[in-house]
Amino acid sequence: MSEHGVSGSPFEQPASFEFTPENVKTAKWHIAKYPPDRQASAVLPLLDLAQRQHDNWLPRAAMDYVAEMLDMAPIRVYEVATFYTMFNLRPVGRWFLQACTTTPCWLRGSDDILSACRKKLGIGIGETSADGQFTLVEVECLGACVNAPILQVNDDFYEDLDGPATEQLLDQLAAGTQPPMGSAIGRQGSMPVGGKTTLTELVAAHDGKGNAG
Repeated sequence: MSEHGVSGSPFEQPASFEFTPENVKTAKWHIAKYPPDRQASAVLPLLDLAQRQHDNWLPRAAMDYVAEMLDMAPIRVYEVATFYTMFNLRPVGRWFLQACTTTPCWLRGSDDILSACRKKLGIGIGETSADGQFTLVEVECLGACVNAPILQVNDDFYEDLDGPATEQLLDQLAAGTQPPMGSAIGRQGSMPVGGKTTLTELVAAHDGKGNAG
């Protein structure tokens, strides 16, 4: 059945889907966490497993496969997959870019991240690059506001970005190299941008009996 991708281009739904032997074992491990009459509770991890196996998107055949494995009506699995934005129901690029534009990231320059994506990749929100390597979407809070602005690339966070840093990141990804995740300015954890101002020295550990280690 023909559908349309993120950027509107047509794509074909695969006729079938099944887990690899390794993923069958993983799926059964998730299912075993729940009582026999509550196995539908494993639908989220199984859908995530299917998406990771299928190039980061969920075809209808995969949802039907999960439904059969969990003895669920397919429509119930569709409801879950369409409710959670973590699931992609159409093909996405190798590098799936999720730009947070919620208030903290916006105040810290998320517009510059989006501008860099438009400049380097020629795409806007909801589009995939012509070479199929990048897909850009807008997301709500990624939960790392202290290191805003944030761009999530697949599973990894890139923090404290600005326009040039984003362009450099995209260049590296385009070359097939994914740089280490984390802060673009070398910030550790959630320390202030200017560096630590309190607790600047380590305190000796204690063994619980009042003795320093």
